[in-house]
Amino acid sequence: MSERPPGSGSGPAGDDRYNWLYGANQPTDPDATQAIPRPSEPSPTPDSDQTQVVGQSGPTGPAQQSIPPYREPAEPLPPPNLPPPSGRSATEPEAPWRQQPPPAKPKKKRRWWLRIILALFVLWILFLIIVPIWAWSKIDKVDAEPDGNRPDDQPGTTYLVVGSDSREGLSKEEGKDLGTGGESIGGQRTDTIMLLHVGDGQPLLLSIPRDSEVPIPGQGDGKINSAFSSGGPQLLVQTIEQESGIRIDDYVEIGFGGFVNIVDALGGVEICPDEAINDRKAGLDIEGGCQEADGTTALGYARTRDFAISDLQRVQNQREVIGEIGDGATSPWTVINPLRYWDVTNSGADSLRIGENVGPLSLMRFAWNMAHVTGGGGISCTMPITDASATTWDPERSEELFGLIIEDRTDDVSKRLCTQTGLPRQ
Repeated sequence: MSERPPGSGSGPAGDDRYNWLYGANQPTDPDATQAIPRPSEPSPTPDSDQTQVVGQSGPTGPAQQSIPPYREPAEPLPPPNLPPPSGRSATEPEAPWRQQPPPAKPKKKRRWWLRIILALFVLWILFLIIVPIWAWSKIDKVDAEPDGNRPDDQPGTTYLVVGSDSREGLSKEEGKDLGTGGESIGGQRTDTIMLLHVGDGQPLLLSIPRDSEVPIPGQGDGKINSAFSSGGPQLLVQTIEQESGIRIDDYVEIGFGGFVNIVDALGGVEICPDEAINDRKAGLDIEGGCQEADGTTALGYARTRDFAISDLQRVQNQREVIGEIGDGATSPWTVINPLRYWDVTNSGADSLRIGENVGPLSLMRFAWNMAHVTGGGGISCTMPITDASATTWDPERSEELFGLIIEDRTDDVSKRLCTQTGLPRQ
């Protein structure tokens, strides 16, 4: 409104209707509409809260400031408190017909066959533990420790192994077939005498010919097996200790009847005679060469003396059969097969008589080493003797051998001291 409209102003030529607007003839009435005076000074600095025009300047001042960019809040805003979709309040329970059932859990597959296998495995472990405990309670114990002076304790463990002619477990017919007679005489004679030494070195199995002439305490000189028949295990232990200087730690006796039953429980053992043998006294009639033998045949093979070198060949046969028994008894198949395990353990308990001081662990150690020494895992030989009569021990070689056993130095035993027949090497 910089100019008046045409015809405005005072006087007769103008129109007085607009005088109130342009200040002429303003009415004195304070309530009348007043004209707004034009500004004569630049506008004041605009309020920062007012809307600004980006990038433009006012007519009389500097360019206005731009709007700052948007920034995310330092903390996330809380979710809006919206009402439930159904229109009910958050605390109001949902109607039963609107409630959704919980998702069904996936059904687990019942692997019943795994449970059966686990149960059988537990029963098998219990069987392996209980059977030896029960068999241990059946083994006869005997006092084999002699009175009087004995050698001092020595390193390692030395077992005295005796094969007696006890007929317990044999019928009259079996006794006749074996050439042992039909009646038991309480195991007072022996065809087998061995020393098994176990220590830091190789295990050593030493056969003692039964006809060896040695001093017997209280009886003078005589055959070594007569010490057993007249004084039992104690006198035999005392005789060997005094003659050799070796302390006997544990005593193990195997009877005829149990011997046969053990071999049969194992399903037989392999024997390898060099030639055919027909010995009626031992109840033996076999061909030469390797073959499977049942209990009766194996016992006859271990007892026969129908050889040119008689007792010297017999002790070798005994070591052969005992090694086969030990190898079969400690094989994995014996443990895996429950029936075989039962039969072997039961037969072994019936055939053994051990010293009162022999514990379960010592007996297990004996069986383990007996099996390995005859299988090539140790030293096996016969007492050093002077000639084929097998009655006189070689004083030089036998004393040297005894000293190495006493000192537990079996690894130092040479082939000169340890031969299969006991005779010196040619």
